[in-house]
Amino acid sequence: MSLPHTSYCGVPGLTDRVAVVTGAAQGIGAAVCAALVAAGAQVAALDQKAGRLQQMASQLPGTHAYPVDVTSRSAVIHAVATIEEEVGPIGILVNVAGVLRTGAVTETGIDDWAHVFAVNAGGVFHTISAVADRMISRGGGTIVTVASNAAGVPRVGMAAYAASKAAAVMFTRCAGLELARHGIRCNVVSPGSTDTAMQAGLDPRAVLVGDLSSYRVGIPLGRLADPEDVAEAVIFLASDRARHITMQNLYVDGGATLTA
Repeated sequence: MSLPHTSYCGVPGLTDRVAVVTGAAQGIGAAVCAALVAAGAQVAALDQKAGRLQQMASQLPGTHAYPVDVTSRSAVIHAVATIEEEVGPIGILVNVAGVLRTGAVTETGIDDWAHVFAVNAGGVFHTISAVADRMISRGGGTIVTVASNAAGVPRVGMAAYAASKAAAVMFTRCAGLELARHGIRCNVVSPGSTDTAMQAGLDPRAVLVGDLSSYRVGIPLGRLADPEDVAEAVIFLASDRARHITMQNLYVDGGATLTA
């Protein structure tokens, strides 16, 4: 696995800050880690895939690997405490961890439903609640949740995923409302179809040009996003360049949702 080393020198508010990134072992999470390191941040990378996480971290000086299952509240709380002791006070949290289970509404099993919500919504709840008090005591911080454009547009065969991402979006925005008085900003980045392992199981033609039978438009820009495209949006929202932006949801989907 090779990771980009884009230069982000001069981005205010990122140098020497401690950033926690979940779902960091691959795809968008790994791209976010690389971008933060390039900006001078110290990154605590969280993922339950310990081997892949260690491999990613070994390629990025300034990255510290913490194998963690974000569905476990106690594990997240312990990881946050350990990171603050070993790396430093957390100033940035980026929630990327997510899973996809497809299937018709009438065929979605309770186990799939529960697992998707445990990761996609529960993980966001656990991490935000674990870092919020610490950020409050320091009078600032920034949180970015990577959700999905499916949270705002119904998708055939993706009810559990879309609903879980919608929950993550609204929880993050509500957190932003409550935490604003403490100088903590909470925003969302909602990617569309992105060139990751999660995308591999979906029909590429239907994604790019659309599929009337599933009521899906294509991507006006005619390309899948790269993970780095999403990381660019995260970097902006995490930085001081977005210091007056909170509770917003930035779509990075090539126009696929027609700004719905």
